[in-house]
Amino acid sequence: MNKMEKALAELGTMDELSARKSSIHSLHAGAKLLVTVAYIVIVMSFHKYDLSGLIPMLLWPVLLFQISGIPVRTCFYKLRIVLPLVMAVGLFNPFFDREIILRVGSLSVSGGVISMLTLMLKGVLCLMASFLLVATTPFDRICAALRAVHFPKTLVTLLLLTYRYVGVLTRELAVMTEAYHLRAPGQKGIHISAWGSFLGQLLLRSMDRAQEIYAAMLLRGYDREFRYAAERRFAMKDVAYTLIGVSLFLLLRFVNVSGLLGSLFVR
Repeated sequence: MNKMEKALAELGTMDELSARKSSIHSLHAGAKLLVTVAYIVIVMSFHKYDLSGLIPMLLWPVLLFQISGIPVRTCFYKLRIVLPLVMAVGLFNPFFDREIILRVGSLSVSGGVISMLTLMLKGVLCLMASFLLVATTPFDRICAALRAVHFPKTLVTLLLLTYRYVGVLTRELAVMTEAYHLRAPGQKGIHISAWGSFLGQLLLRSMDRAQEIYAAMLLRGYDREFRYAAERRFAMKDVAYTLIGVSLFLLLRFVNVSGLLGSLFVR
């Protein structure tokens, strides 16, 4: 199995995760979308030095992982390429912000270190929340929820087509890679001299496949608007999930839970 085939297998596992059965999976896509957006907005609203206040926000994704039955390690494995980029966002903060704002015994901690850790944690929390949304909700239902809140239909169409047909592009790339290795046995990767022609062929094949897909869509009556399957209306459990989630986020945002817990043990 080459790298492209492994990528296709990973795309399939996301569909398998979203098809599971749990109390989180059964919730309305709109409720999960609203709660995820509220979570990300509130997480990003924390001050750059408020690391202790941000830590309790970790409880929500951990709770959802437990209820949905999705292992946490699956999340970090799927995000293994993006996570290093997120973690690198605040790496230079300690060099620019050297003011000491915390002392732990003889150890002095600068504001740059605190802000770096806060930015890293914010990125990880937002990625976890986004992963949970995609892993517990079929993508077409997410797109239907976006259209329900009047998200631009052109952007929703692009999102849906990209998600549906990125596998088609990857499969074409896998076929081309396999054909190249059959003509160059024993060679690791694709030689730099063949990069131009390889990418050109991939572009031409992708354009041809795109024309075929678009023609098939027109034959089936496509009029620039996707007809999503009718989803049930909001139930009481969806309203309760939304209200509980947003209320909890606001509580954790405006109440220093870490400080309250610390005061119970430190006098």
